[in-house]
Amino acid sequence: MISTTQIDNHAADSLFRILDHGKKKSIESDKFLDKLARTGILSDDPRIQELLNIFRVKEQEKRKSPTISSSEFNEILKQNALIKKSLTENLVIPDFEFFCKEVEDIFQETLKNTDGKVADYIPQLARVNPDHFAVSICTVDGQRFSFGDSKVNFCLQSSCKPINYCLALEELGEYKVHCHVGREPSGQSFNELALNSKGLPHNPMINAGAMMSCSLIDRENNTADRFDKVSKTWQALCGDKPVSFNNAVYLSERQTADRNFALAYFMREKNAFPEKTNLTETLEFYFQCCSIESCTNDLSVAAATLANAGTNPLTGKGIFKSSTVQNCLSLMLSCGMYDFSGEFAFKIGLPAKSGVSGALMLVIPNLMGISIWSPRLDQVGNTVRGVEFCKRLVERFSFHQYDSLTGHCKKINPRRKQNELMASKVMELIRAASFGDMDEIYRLQAEGVSPNTADYDGRTPLHLAACENQVEVVKHLIGNGVHLSPKDRWGNTPLNDATRFKNKEIKAMLEQAIKIKRNGKANVLAAVANN
Repeated sequence: MISTTQIDNHAADSLFRILDHGKKKSIESDKFLDKLARTGILSDDPRIQELLNIFRVKEQEKRKSPTISSSEFNEILKQNALIKKSLTENLVIPDFEFFCKEVEDIFQETLKNTDGKVADYIPQLARVNPDHFAVSICTVDGQRFSFGDSKVNFCLQSSCKPINYCLALEELGEYKVHCHVGREPSGQSFNELALNSKGLPHNPMINAGAMMSCSLIDRENNTADRFDKVSKTWQALCGDKPVSFNNAVYLSERQTADRNFALAYFMREKNAFPEKTNLTETLEFYFQCCSIESCTNDLSVAAATLANAGTNPLTGKGIFKSSTVQNCLSLMLSCGMYDFSGEFAFKIGLPAKSGVSGALMLVIPNLMGISIWSPRLDQVGNTVRGVEFCKRLVERFSFHQYDSLTGHCKKINPRRKQNELMASKVMELIRAASFGDMDEIYRLQAEGVSPNTADYDGRTPLHLAACENQVEVVKHLIGNGVHLSPKDRWGNTPLNDATRFKNKEIKAMLEQAIKIKRNGKANVLAAVANN
């Protein structure tokens, strides 16, 4: 009896031979790391640092790029499940290289869009280069890739609001938080002087609600410690990468905050704040949170943490409870894109939060987080390129949360291996042939599924159509030049099946088609179709 260990060793040996292109019985560490990078596992990933340290020691000892022997490779796979999953294409996006090429096409198309203008009501934001554009992806397995200006820092602005809401929920719970802030879309501008019928801000994703979230976070501590808590949370969300603070933006925002002060006083008049809330400190705390800086490279990891139910995919740390993330994503879906939230939910169907710095955080639950930055804004304050990128993304990939309801979607599903996807389509074609579903047959053939394909028993669409007396399907398949006498694993041909099930018309069609083919006549389609 073969043991599991023997199977694992055999698989490891097969992988080693694939990577050992030169048949040198060793793999260069650089090529090994390049292979990992193409699956989305980058060299700064904390989960492979122990392996990199081993490589560095080897390099210092030999003063050249180290190599990995077959036995060392086997040991690496045993000790690091991530590497094994990566090399065997068992991460959440198996063909990550293909996926990134598709996304890069979308990025390049979106780059041509120069509509919109940078935010000018905050002087520091008005000075940002409008041509900046960056997109970064991080999956729930920690696969990462970036395009454009992904290492350039920018201010979070309103994209900090979901995290402040999560912090308030973690500390006080859903009931207490929503005694002070609603959870309905406002239907009005993000800084509108308006409250709901209870005298509360409509939701945590607009300015009034975000100020309310700030008033609830770590109330017993001073402002410095409260900001430190928020900053450390962002650092943990970004995979323990440090975030920075833009003091110039903070001062600029503070000096142009008349509307926000008016909102705060309006809420105080309605007794919306918790007791003993210091209004000035709360506002300054809010401005500080908006002035935290990071880059799309790191913020995509924060978005992926939300996609991963609150657990950071790189560090494995639980940042938020899953129930907290569920509440947050629900409000991001309905309220996260200013006055465009309803349209965004309709077209894109994913939770997102934008900011007037040009930031956009997109979350695809259980799959990935995406961070986008482009400073040019539309009339409601959303990044123009960011919104277009999202539209193009869901047009190409099955990411809209209701794509599963549309049946056999033509969009790409990157969650599945390409060979598994084709196997699934083969089964769909065979099933369509047995039910006489011509529309489905046309669609699958248009997608490149060969009508000669067979299942694991060697049964082709022609076999099933002959069994089920699907005359139109058989006509179509014969007309498309399918193999007329394929044998299943029991040695039966479609003609045998038609005979056995007494489907006389199909039997006659097959016999005639086989005879015509045997006699060398070319136009099988015309002969059968006119029968």
